[in-house]
Amino acid sequence: MSEEQILGIDPTVEPSGEGCVECLAGDGPGWWLHLRRCAACGHIGCCDSSPSQHGTKHARQAGHPFLTSFEPGEDWYWNIDTHEYYDGPQLAGPTAHPSSQPTPGPSGRVPADWQLQLH
Repeated sequence: MSEEQILGIDPTVEPSGEGCVECLAGDGPGWWLHLRRCAACGHIGCCDSSPSQHGTKHARQAGHPFLTSFEPGEDWYWNIDTHEYYDGPQLAGPTAHPSSQPTPGPSGRVPADWQLQLH
């Protein structure tokens, strides 16, 4: 699909923050493996390997099918409805969490047995 005018992607919307909105608010265990950004509204949620899978939950509930990585060095779009990768426009920055933020994160909230809790 072309990078131009993809329905469901708003390149002007900034990310909602530096970490998963729900995890930081205390929904679930409070930590994530990787972060995903909603391409329609900028909501930052945790990936499907994370315990709470907030990124895809948000996308489904909001009807926003495109997620993109919010990890440094990653540049892709995923459509949760078609299960396909897409090329897309450059989004408003920042396009990744700060490099000082650990993965998994956030610092101080990741349990010692985190690998056993992944999906």
